[in-house]
Amino acid sequence: MIGTLMICNRGEVALRIVRACRELGIRSVVAHSSADRRSLPVRLADDSVCVGPAPPDHSYRNIPALLYACARAGADAVHPGYGFLAEDPDFAAACRDSGLVWVGPPPEHIALLGDKIATRSEMRAAGLPVLPGTDRPLTDVADALRHARHLGFPVALKAVAGGGGRGITRSDTPDALAEAFPRIRDASRALFRDERLYLEKWVEGARHVEVQVLADARGGVVHLGERDCTTQHLNQKVIEESPAPRLSTQHRRRLTDWAVQGARHLRLRNLATFEFLVAEAGESFFTEVNPRLQVEHPVTEARSGCDLVTWMISEAAGADVPLHQDRVELRGHAIEARITAQDPRRDWAASAGTVTDLELPGGPGIRVDTWLTPGTRVPPHYDALLAKVTAWGPDRETARRRLLGAVGEFTCVGVRHNAPAVTAVLDHTDFADGRHRAGILEQAWTTR
Repeated sequence: MIGTLMICNRGEVALRIVRACRELGIRSVVAHSSADRRSLPVRLADDSVCVGPAPPDHSYRNIPALLYACARAGADAVHPGYGFLAEDPDFAAACRDSGLVWVGPPPEHIALLGDKIATRSEMRAAGLPVLPGTDRPLTDVADALRHARHLGFPVALKAVAGGGGRGITRSDTPDALAEAFPRIRDASRALFRDERLYLEKWVEGARHVEVQVLADARGGVVHLGERDCTTQHLNQKVIEESPAPRLSTQHRRRLTDWAVQGARHLRLRNLATFEFLVAEAGESFFTEVNPRLQVEHPVTEARSGCDLVTWMISEAAGADVPLHQDRVELRGHAIEARITAQDPRRDWAASAGTVTDLELPGGPGIRVDTWLTPGTRVPPHYDALLAKVTAWGPDRETARRRLLGAVGEFTCVGVRHNAPAVTAVLDHTDFADGRHRAGILEQAWTTR
């Protein structure tokens, strides 16, 4: 049993977990920085502890401060949310060693899946089609060029410890790869404390499709369908939907079967997402596993009726939550748009400030996840996510039209945001037809 849960995160995901705790009858405590002391999740939680000043390294990524907060608040469990330390095996292990329940996959899985080369090896052993690439870290530029010529340009240069769309760049020529190598290596060292790099073949025009899996302590594994996350800006997801459009039933089943197969091979526990690239010719390739709650989880919740956050907490607490694939019912279509503090009219410049006026959309099938209220101060130190607007409908066109209207209703004065660009995508012919590929956001925005 969990009596008190420490939420080591901020913004909309912290609020989401606070509400899940309330539903489960668990006392919630939010660990926060000084910049977030008046934020909505802090106000709505049962308790809160300030763990440091605004910079994340001094607060949300400060492991000793977070463990002290747990002890001070009498917490017996930790939910890391996503971002910050959610995929840090050292934090997960430190929580477990301190007698705290870790809500999520165990530290051993986080460590394995955080090493993309090791993950590729494991998934190949599990029988998944792994994207062609290097199976050891690159030693230097010459090594990278040698492997790139074998794979054929273009290639993706990626951080072994990367994730969340960071630590990756496309190289079309040897000169571009030679220039990118030291830059991505330095960025990887700064972001992930790991300078190892590897190469993967770049699949032109591929769609990004991921599969949500749940796994219990008894070895049961189920999938909750797939999500298409092709609409991105600089490798950051902007629009996600389920089911993936224009994917045959056979192809869809193949992806979900592979994800379940991979989870069983790993003996996964709790929850994770398996990511694939789907080429225009129909080939599919495994790319990585994310051992945490995903930002886009509302899309899956809308179709499955499964509350992923309460399920995570219940499973981690040792509750009997048996899984049966034949009991999973996926209904209709759901599309989510991320509203971020970025201004597409100013080359996607980051925005910060105080929200002076806020109007949130509503209507049939509309869900809004946000931490904003009038008067909220949006600081410049963190991820740009302001809100997630999700629309469900009995079919894709209904969901698309509902989301188009909802994003149009979203009003936030005081902080610039990307809603106009999201509207341009939702209204674009290629997206409406489900024929969109990577680059649709830039295409829609420049031709609006």
